[in-house]
Amino acid sequence: MSHPSFTLPKITALLRQAVPRLLEGVVAPLAVFYAAFAVLGLNGALIAVMTWVYGGVLWRLVLRRPVPGTMVLAAIAITARAALGWWTGSAVVYFLQPELGTICISVAFLASVRLNRPLVQRLTLDYIHLPSAVLRHARVRRFFARITLLWAFVLLMNSAVSIWLLLHQSIGTYLLVRTSVVAAISGAAVAVSIYAFRRVLRRLHTDPAVPAPAAG
Repeated sequence: MSHPSFTLPKITALLRQAVPRLLEGVVAPLAVFYAAFAVLGLNGALIAVMTWVYGGVLWRLVLRRPVPGTMVLAAIAITARAALGWWTGSAVVYFLQPELGTICISVAFLASVRLNRPLVQRLTLDYIHLPSAVLRHARVRRFFARITLLWAFVLLMNSAVSIWLLLHQSIGTYLLVRTSVVAAISGAAVAVSIYAFRRVLRRLHTDPAVPAPAAG
């Protein structure tokens, strides 16, 4: 059986697809919150970031465009954080919430591998189109399972470091050091993920197409 016909995308093409959505769904909400927090305080920042996230979701729904998985996760996380933030009025509690949420997401990543529906595959398809023949290939399925496990442990590591900093350092130090540490850990994981993704796609051109076993 011949392997799936698929042209390996260039890294620049992948970045053109992924970067705008990452900025919209991940980076922009953080920037909106921190900017509003500095000017308006905690409550103003909560209102600003919720307006940004839900406004983006509503705009896509009105235009009948797909809502990226990262944006859905951001909306869920922001809702929970805002509720507890308003209730406690504590910046520490507000910053602690996303770390607890990240731990929950990492558990969801682990569970998705056990269920044979790795979440990294779902999130990747938000940014990059892959033919169904490629997604059915056994090597590709194994890749997404392993990368989902990698990101589950990366998220756990980021949360552990962030919680320690939050409980032992000032808010200013927490924001500065956490941003640097999380960026370094996540950046390394991104580099590994991209390298492994390109490697597995290259090998599809030499391997026979072996469909993954059906889930269930």
